[in-house]
Amino acid sequence: MSTGVINLTSFEITRFLLAFLLLLAGAHVLGFVFQHFRLPRVIGEIAGGFIFGPTLLGLIRPDIYQNLFAAFPSEGALISGLYWAGLVLLMFISGFEIKRTVGRQDLKLILAILVGGTLLPFYFGLFGLPFFNFTDLVGQAGNILALKIIVGIAIAVTSIPVISKIFIDLGLAHTRFAKVVIASATIEDVLLWTALSVATSLVTGNELSGAGLVGKVFVTILFFGLGLWLIPKLLTLVNHSRYNFIFKSSTIGYSLTICFLLVALADLLEVNLVFGALLAGIIIGSQTDPRIESARHLIKEVALASFVPLYFAIVGLKLDLVHHFSLSLFLVFLIFATLIKITGTMLGARLAGQSFLPSLNLGLAMNARGGPGIVLATITFEAGIINEFFFTTLILTAIVTSLVAGRWLGLVNEHKWPLLDAQ
Repeated sequence: MSTGVINLTSFEITRFLLAFLLLLAGAHVLGFVFQHFRLPRVIGEIAGGFIFGPTLLGLIRPDIYQNLFAAFPSEGALISGLYWAGLVLLMFISGFEIKRTVGRQDLKLILAILVGGTLLPFYFGLFGLPFFNFTDLVGQAGNILALKIIVGIAIAVTSIPVISKIFIDLGLAHTRFAKVVIASATIEDVLLWTALSVATSLVTGNELSGAGLVGKVFVTILFFGLGLWLIPKLLTLVNHSRYNFIFKSSTIGYSLTICFLLVALADLLEVNLVFGALLAGIIIGSQTDPRIESARHLIKEVALASFVPLYFAIVGLKLDLVHHFSLSLFLVFLIFATLIKITGTMLGARLAGQSFLPSLNLGLAMNARGGPGIVLATITFEAGIINEFFFTTLILTAIVTSLVAGRWLGLVNEHKWPLLDAQ
């Protein structure tokens, strides 16, 4: 009787470990090179997997590519497991950086950015793309409504990890500008991840009615809101309980247990599982116990050294620019998404009293899609919402917009131009 356990021969294990080694080494080497040239490290990690994918290695030496990455289904299942582990840990540690408070003095500007730079682009993606033939972008699930939601998210999304790293590299992390951007992106993340959870739920079961769709939104918001309110209170009670043997044994194990528990709970509620990891990260990130703070640091170090680079390398491995790339689709989507995002953000900033240059700075910063744009592409591709061509377009859009944001803010910093108008 089958137990569901993957059984590998020693030969297959050796091939898997070699593939593991190549992907991890490629991610770290090219990640370091990109970071050295003041480019987002995440893009280098994707490139580290891309060189072993069908576009380069598969084109030059298809035999080696097939033997290493495409020969055995069991090895593919292990690589898929690493991919999902990296994705969950990425969302978990990303939650560490999300703050639950917003400065009152900039609340008007933040709200204006959210309306112009998040809600407006999402609306255009959902309803305002008459020149896009959605049937050319839909994945195996064949759900047009889910696809439209994803298009809206893809146009509106901003990367907290990438833009935060840019601020750190440029010495801008403690500026008012950085705080406004991060606060806006944090609220935006909550809204858009909720929309993503609804989109993925649309393709996991039967077609929903209007009431069913509202119910999915309600469950997702309730899961997130109740989790943010209730779980920190529960942790305050159980952290130092004499019966909390996991906490006494290992605060790292305790933190990861909370992460995996919320991931499982999200899946049971038919909320996207990475949403559970993000929620767990925000909750653990809000804990002030010194032992949990130390655990956060160690979890982040290990994740960024292993599973997260592997995740991005596997994303690069999946990119196939030979068979699944449309230059016209990429250029049209990139230009349209960038114009809508920047214009909407600038409009909101201008209405909040900012002059042209600071409004442009905000628009370009919020246009960096980075990691979340890549996560969006991978989740929706795995769910069958989007096809291979749109998957490739979303990945490349995330890369290009992140590069442009970094270069522009570097130029602003170099010339000492004002990031924001004085209050």
